[in-house]
Amino acid sequence: MEQVLQAAGLCLIGALLALVVKRGSPETALLLTLAAAAAVLLALGPAAAEVLAFLQELAEGSGVPAELFAPLYKIVGIGLVVRVGGGLCRDAGESALAGVVETAGAVCALASSLPLLRTVLELLLELMG
Repeated sequence: MEQVLQAAGLCLIGALLALVVKRGSPETALLLTLAAAAAVLLALGPAAAEVLAFLQELAEGSGVPAELFAPLYKIVGIGLVVRVGGGLCRDAGESALAGVVETAGAVCALASSLPLLRTVLELLLELMG
């Protein structure tokens, strides 16, 4: 809870500063926004490490091969990057680039899921044969 409040406060301060600076220098406003986003992401590092440690523990205890969990981690990471990247592009007034980021994210997520899809296909073929 405390980290969410800190993140929200930092983002709010960054947004207000960017709003004030935007009239004189839109480029500086975008840099302020990027800096606030980077600071929040860095501050969330310990929480993310804790979640990853739990997911690794879960994967080890489940008996499912670890290589099947890796695509899930990648897809979640891709989704987070696409969300932030698309939002930053929209804030910069580049909605077309935001769409490209989202399309690239969808393609990368599908490509990352191929090992899972292959495993499902192999299981289905085993059941049918």
